[in-house]
Amino acid sequence: MKSRFIRAAVAGVVLAAFFSLNIHAGPKAKMPADVASLLAEAYADLDRADHDYKGHRIKAMEQIDRAGKVLKLNLRGDGHGHEKQGVSDEQLAAAQGILGQIQGQLAGEKKSRVLNHVNKAQEELAIALKIK
Repeated sequence: MKSRFIRAAVAGVVLAAFFSLNIHAGPKAKMPADVASLLAEAYADLDRADHDYKGHRIKAMEQIDRAGKVLKLNLRGDGHGHEKQGVSDEQLAAAQGILGQIQGQLAGEKKSRVLNHVNKAQEELAIALKIK
């Protein structure tokens, strides 16, 4: 009889803890399915670009990588290509367009860490493209 009471008490405590954790966790924000693939595409475009843009290309890549980490993605590339300045500029502009698509998809997400990093990456790319 005593052991039954102890088991019931322990079970009650475990269930109470479980339900309280679920209540406080709240619903997780769900990202649109193609955000991950768009982040990977933008990162790859910047990875292939050859020019430094006074560090702003790398800073944009770091922000995209941070957004990827929020989604548990590994976006690390294998280095950059050897394009001429104009081709690198086109790749940065392509990445800007892709990040713009992500911004559009996440526009309703007020406190999205992914959107925050994407916005910072966009700022870095805007600066980078002004550098020649």
